Amino acid sequence: MKHGKKYADSAKAVDFSKLYESAEAFDLVCKNAKAKFDETIELHIRLGVDSRHADQQVRGAVVLPNGTGKTVRVCVFCKENKYDAAKAAGADYVGGQDLVDKIMKENWMDFDVVVASPDMMGMVGRLGKVLGPRGLMPNPKAGTVTPDVAKAVTEAKAGKIEYRLDKTNIIHCPIGKASFGAAKLEENFNTLMDAVVKAKPASAKGSFLKSCTLTSTMGPGIPVATAKYGV
Repeated sequence: MKHGKKYADSAKAVDFSKLYESAEAFDLVCKNAKAKFDETIELHIRLGVDSRHADQQVRGAVVLPNGTGKTVRVCVFCKENKYDAAKAAGADYVGGQDLVDKIMKENWMDFDVVVASPDMMGMVGRLGKVLGPRGLMPNPKAGTVTPDVAKAVTEAKAGKIEYRLDKTNIIHCPIGKASFGAAKLEENFNTLMDAVVKAKPASAKGSFLKSCTLTSTMGPGIPVATAKYGV
């Protein structure tokens, strides 16, 4: 794959044989974010587990202290007695069967997070084939299936992100924007890493954190040291 001049210049600044301490890595990733837009900073964590086994799944959600820098549109499925609370918390769309019909018939997908109260999951479950492949299906582990829909909306708007393994045993998560600066990004990084380490399955053997790479939207990957976590 051919990269542009800015990428090539940024890559020259990275020693790919080195594991950078987090403070240095974030300083470098911010300097390398040279695009004309505010680049998203992402973390890619390779874990020493096998996602094919149910007892080795790693999944959860965490509120990043400095948010993600992205405006999150939240769609809530709940009974009418919770409509006002969900809207007051900042929900963009609130409803029930009307929203199900809109998604099914119009292929409407103008939202980033879906929250549902447990008593609506029979209805929302019919959207599994639509929401599932997009990673939008509400899930209790992610805190998006909950009786307290207002709290879930507040957390989503504040920068709550979901993390889970892909088929190659890697977690991919946005942790902010280049404009945040190194200190705020590192704070988000530490919060996410702590959550992932705490989610280590009891059945996981050997080294848990295999590798950790930091990237900006248009920049090269920067290898980050994880020895301090001891797993």
